Amino acid sequence: MGEWYYMRISVDDMRVEEMTAAHYLAFKEKLVPMETDRHGYDPFVLELDLKPFSAHQPKISLQSHIGNGVSFLNKTLSAKLFSPNANAEGSQLMLDFLREFKHNGEMLLLSKRVNSVQRLRHALLRADRLLEKHEDEEPIGAVAGIDELGFLPGWGNTVGRVRESFQLLLDIVQAPDADTLEKFLGRLPLMFKAPAVQVVILSPHGYFGQTNVLGMPDTGGQVVYILDQVRALEREMQQRLEDAGLKNVCADIVVLTRLIPDAHGTSCNERLEPISGCQNARILRVPFRDREGRVLNKWVSRFDLWPYLERFTIDATKEILAEMGGKPDFIIGNYSDGNLVATLMSHRMNVTQCNIAHALEKTKYEDADIYWERLEDKYHFSCQFTADLIASEPRRLHRHIHVPAHAAPSGCRRLRGTRRWLGSTSRTRASPCRICTAWWSSTSCPRGPTWTSTSRTRRQKERRLTGLHKDIEELLFDPDFKGAVGQLEDRSKPILFSMARLDKVKNLTGLAEWYAQNERLRGLVNLVIVGGVIDPDATMDREEADECRKMHGIVEQYNMKPCFRWIKNRVRNGELYRYIADTGGAFAQPALYEAFGLTVIEAMTCGLPTFATNHGGPSEIIKHKKSGFHIDPYHGAESAELMADFFERCARESGYWNKISEASIERIFSRYTWSIYAKRLVTLSHIYTFWKHATSLESRETKRYLEMFYILEMRRLVAKMAEDESYQKQQQEQQGSHSAVP
Repeated sequence: MGEWYYMRISVDDMRVEEMTAAHYLAFKEKLVPMETDRHGYDPFVLELDLKPFSAHQPKISLQSHIGNGVSFLNKTLSAKLFSPNANAEGSQLMLDFLREFKHNGEMLLLSKRVNSVQRLRHALLRADRLLEKHEDEEPIGAVAGIDELGFLPGWGNTVGRVRESFQLLLDIVQAPDADTLEKFLGRLPLMFKAPAVQVVILSPHGYFGQTNVLGMPDTGGQVVYILDQVRALEREMQQRLEDAGLKNVCADIVVLTRLIPDAHGTSCNERLEPISGCQNARILRVPFRDREGRVLNKWVSRFDLWPYLERFTIDATKEILAEMGGKPDFIIGNYSDGNLVATLMSHRMNVTQCNIAHALEKTKYEDADIYWERLEDKYHFSCQFTADLIASEPRRLHRHIHVPAHAAPSGCRRLRGTRRWLGSTSRTRASPCRICTAWWSSTSCPRGPTWTSTSRTRRQKERRLTGLHKDIEELLFDPDFKGAVGQLEDRSKPILFSMARLDKVKNLTGLAEWYAQNERLRGLVNLVIVGGVIDPDATMDREEADECRKMHGIVEQYNMKPCFRWIKNRVRNGELYRYIADTGGAFAQPALYEAFGLTVIEAMTCGLPTFATNHGGPSEIIKHKKSGFHIDPYHGAESAELMADFFERCARESGYWNKISEASIERIFSRYTWSIYAKRLVTLSHIYTFWKHATSLESRETKRYLEMFYILEMRRLVAKMAEDESYQKQQQEQQGSHSAVP
């Protein structure tokens, strides 16, 4: 988004000079001595510059266009393709595009007899006169003669819908505009070639399953996010197929992840697992293998899995082809590892790909692009940052990505080209929410007046899972509960609640310390944290173990046990949020950086006033002091004061808690639903399919350039990582638990 300028200011005469990106990065590198003890500008360092390959593609430059990438794409390309001088060419491209779709070998949409734009226009006018004799609600199959005009199945299931589709196409042929094009393409069944719309969603790391996985290493919001994404996508795609009038066609979705034989009581050792709430969706698990082809039995950290991904891609591609009976129509990657595998897989199968970055690790660790070498032994950022560069190149569909020029590992510099692309669907328009499943609001707060009785709140009250309250009370208050630290002695106080993985970035220990050091906040509320393990020896994740020890130290140092409850992170349900809302409590999300903030969405959906980090996605989700509050994780004392001010005001003003609660619910219902997300993603894929056919969006030059970068740079970094002592130690630990090659 926008343009980056790099300036140099002379402190002697205050003269300002513009610098190139290369010189700026060289200066940054000079500040940190590298292993080679190289200083100053090196003109022969590898510089990755993708801008020349995308110079012909339109770019978003205004902030107002963020979240409206589809409309921007249509307006820009439509203006060129359907201009007065090129309208005939654009109409012919549309005709050719519509004639190429088939289902099980049978043509869809248009028959061969419609072989010119003039015949298409004539057929549309005749079809409209034929259809106007019928009621809009009549099934299109009851209309005789429509096929004789050259129109085949796929336009709609009713007379009214088919007429609307024909009118949109006629408008495009006669007087095209971008909005009409978007509406038209969104109605067509463009995503499939086989008897089903086949989608693969990738998320290799962590324990990916439906039960008993939350709180396991590297396993948190991404599992919830992807499972809800699958359910929403299946509903949306199935509805569009039905609306298009296509029978015996279904949505077929596979979530591809890693099979872990040592599953610790989860289902992660099962090859296939149907996804609950879906008709044709399942989890497909493929194991990691070492160089000798032996299956790795144990969990591998997301920071250590890079040497296994290439073999995993090859094995997983074979499994996908066998499971789906052919190539999928669409591949969606998640996180750095999933996006790299999706990139390699889409290259091998020539399939449209969508990357969902969620969070780039570079944004989580301050100045990680120049201090990467200090963190290399622990995080292997050289591999991760390089994978992010390869997976975020501009020819793909992206969400949540913006990468300015930065220093890359091993002396490589990324100058230009990888940025928020015009096809991006921003968090502000296509972001997920849980309101369609187990997440809805509480209906009253004992510390304020009862909400206005509306039909929606009455329905929500009836849906309350009151049968879980006994278990929740045991979780929060039982002194003998084994999976918790601390006891809430004063149950009359509201609860300040937080839930996340126990790692440095999620900053749960930071929240505990803010609370412990603020006597006013401690006097007003109890603090409940659901996160991680409570025994550092019970986790395989070294960072989680460090944070666990730190949390214990804070609890002991500040004598927090009488007003603090720390619960092992294996609990997640909407009723817990609503129960805490009943106490007049609030939710806190103190992360150093949060790309989106699924727990923020969940809490706000349940009507729980929310304090969330101002670094990342929550700053867009929450309107400060209207539908929640922004807090700065780097200024904990100020954040604690803001929370204390809120609870004091709630005590003074009986309606203030309800005001923030209702505003948070309204914010979510208006902008952040899975229905919105699925509609935008499917529409984006349809529009991308058309423009890929009509223009040069599919940049072969960029693809070949990055294939070379992967072979020459990424493989070298992975090979170097495989020689590290930490990797060798991991291999020794896995050695005694390898499975034989089947």
